[in-house]
Amino acid sequence: MCYKNLVLTGLFLLCTLFCFAQTDTVGSYAIATFQRHLNAEYKDPKTSPLDKKSIAGFTGHTFFPVDLSYRVEASLEVTDKEPYFKMMTSNNRPRNFRQYGIVTFTLQDQRLSLPIYQSEQLLGMDEYADYLFFPFTDLTNGHTSYSAGRYIDLRIPQTGNMLVIDFNQAYNPLCAYSNNYSCPIVPEKNHIPLEVKAGVAFAGKH
Repeated sequence: MCYKNLVLTGLFLLCTLFCFAQTDTVGSYAIATFQRHLNAEYKDPKTSPLDKKSIAGFTGHTFFPVDLSYRVEASLEVTDKEPYFKMMTSNNRPRNFRQYGIVTFTLQDQRLSLPIYQSEQLLGMDEYADYLFFPFTDLTNGHTSYSAGRYIDLRIPQTGNMLVIDFNQAYNPLCAYSNNYSCPIVPEKNHIPLEVKAGVAFAGKH
């Protein structure tokens, strides 16, 4: 009986380790893909916010070291029938957003609940109909990351109410690179009282 229990326990541990390894592999691949696509976008004159001189000298973004502890599972509580409001932007041209829901997750042993938003403009485009906008500020802003905060792109879960928020995929607003863009200003409610050392870093250079 004891031997049988030991075998079952061993199989359970192996399965658990295998699942964790798979999760780490998926996460690492997703982060590497994100970094590669972001760098390619900024290097391409057709999609880059950089001017010609900056594109010529662009060798890639500065990223914090990949840290999978910043890849967290979050529960999504949808807040129905929230009205659209004017989210302020960097050039004082407000855009219509509405709070889609509240995401709750644990980061650095702290339980956090922050709003997540839906853009009225993007909602009318088929490819972005399930797009969710998650802007945030944190204690690295103005030191090792862009002073005005960063963004993460998310999608509405196809099933259930769980989604993955990967801060390793946080990126700067386009306004960090050019004044020619209108960027939503992160709402005060989206402040994370921690140092989020993940995603695009900012040390006075691209």
